Amino acid sequence: MTPTASAAANGKPTVELRGVSKRFGDFTAVDQLSITVEPGTIFAFLGANGSGKSTTIRMLIGVMQPSGGTILVDGIDVIAHPRRVRDRIGYMGQKVSLYQGLTIHENVEFYAGLYGIHGRDLAVRWGELRESFGLGPAEHERPENLPAGIRQRAGLALATLHRPPLLFLDEPTAGVDLESRGLFWDRIRDEADRGVTVFVTTHFLEEVENCDWVSFIEAGRLVANAEPETLRLRYSMGYRVRVEGSGAARESAARLLNDAGAVVATREDGIDAVMASLEPSVLALLEQLRTETRAAITITQPSMTDVFRNVLAQVSAV
Repeated sequence: MTPTASAAANGKPTVELRGVSKRFGDFTAVDQLSITVEPGTIFAFLGANGSGKSTTIRMLIGVMQPSGGTILVDGIDVIAHPRRVRDRIGYMGQKVSLYQGLTIHENVEFYAGLYGIHGRDLAVRWGELRESFGLGPAEHERPENLPAGIRQRAGLALATLHRPPLLFLDEPTAGVDLESRGLFWDRIRDEADRGVTVFVTTHFLEEVENCDWVSFIEAGRLVANAEPETLRLRYSMGYRVRVEGSGAARESAARLLNDAGAVVATREDGIDAVMASLEPSVLALLEQLRTETRAAITITQPSMTDVFRNVLAQVSAV
């Protein structure tokens, strides 16, 4: 099924959780969780170990029943029709589901058979994926003989083989080197650009920069839910701007940043400033200032690690 055939194409959310809870005896793993994932977005679902993240994903893909609430995936009630949902999703777990002893191509043929993809359709589809994911040289190798980065790319290729409108990726870059992580995220963005909704978890908080929306849970409860930039504004001191220069350059920079609402500290050889956000107009003026005065200007944005450290600090303080 292609994304255009899904409920998301009708403008409805691809994923909806409404008041979802999961209890194991007296222990509540997920507590009244409500989130919405819009179609065609890359949605980051974050939380520390034991926060309820994995339990939530298992409920979303229909392998675990919630204790209460409603779950809709691509317009289908997961609780009532779990098997129908599985045909509409691609899933890649922390351990890539590639069968050892079979080559990558043999794995492809096996998974294609599960989804009824055969003959020319399979040849065309696999040809596209093989090229997109750079798997040609590894196609006839067994997974156990390949580096982690190639195994991860193969896992994502298999998850998209049947063109699902929704991908669930659970820590897809764990154990992968930095270069391979970059390539992997390029492929994830390609999927989102063609209309696929991507629901991803990661422990590499810098990867949140690749996402359109972020939800963060702690002790089974939703504690942050917004676009990455909104979270920066809410849970950090803001952007840091350093201007190296004296005389007219320093004075012009101080005036510009003061007018933009920054907190400015003047140094003998320049200024340091902190501001909540950097509007395009401010960036344009800083660039003009750099060109005219040759001042060295450095802008540092708040890291997502710091942002979520502050999120947890606020939660702990409540």
